[in-house]
Amino acid sequence: MTQRLNYAQLSPEHFKALMAFSNEIKKGSIEQSILDLVDIRASQLNGCTFCLDMHTKEATLHQERPLRIHHVAGWRDSTLFSPRERAALAWTEALTRLSDTGVSEELYDRVRGQLSDKEIVDLTFQIMSINAWNRVSVAMRAVPGSADKIYGLDKAGLA
Repeated sequence: MTQRLNYAQLSPEHFKALMAFSNEIKKGSIEQSILDLVDIRASQLNGCTFCLDMHTKEATLHQERPLRIHHVAGWRDSTLFSPRERAALAWTEALTRLSDTGVSEELYDRVRGQLSDKEIVDLTFQIMSINAWNRVSVAMRAVPGSADKIYGLDKAGLA
């Protein structure tokens, strides 16, 4: 696969702004392990292999267990995720695949049972961020692994 356009070079101001937004979110109230799961799940749903590759390597560097990474796609049937992680993954799916009816009260109540109001908002911004990255990377056909050295992902040993 060949990348269509280099969005970082052609619109560096937008790239830097989105990168700053994404980095700021990571300072929020949601633990890194959930941020990794969310990034992986949204990237799976959006068919963004560039981001899926990147965030799998990041999760590996963050000491996430390989089996849990493999189970993200089938998290509902896996016993490897806590209720808090399940709530975050359900919220990710609902916001990534927005339906005509929005987010159900049942899901919102379930998420509120696991996360604080601040955490729900921080998680929502994280989901917004990964969906933005997925969309630009899919549209421009970003090549999986092409930024590994820039982001230190080659250290994950998954090449």
